[in-house]
Amino acid sequence: MFLKKGKAMERASDKLMQDLRAVMVDAEELLKATAGQTGERIEKVRARAEQSVSKARERLQAAGQEVNDRVHDNPWTAVGVAAGVGLVVGMILGRK
Repeated sequence: MFLKKGKAMERASDKLMQDLRAVMVDAEELLKATAGQTGERIEKVRARAEQSVSKARERLQAAGQEVNDRVHDNPWTAVGVAAGVGLVVGMILGRK
């Protein structure tokens, strides 16, 4: 039973990483699509967006590796944290 929870948590974290990667790909495609746009303001916005995407990619990779390492090093702690977060979210959503 506990192994199933660990596998489910691993699948959930993998899904989150896939979703974040998809956001990064979409942002990069948006930057490419607006590459033909000209103007000083557009250039500034594109430069800032490119920096943000680059920083986000680096952080995403580092965070993903750290989460993966921690979950593998401390699987029961990860299960406990996930259960606690689920409980709090359930209580918040259950209020009327």
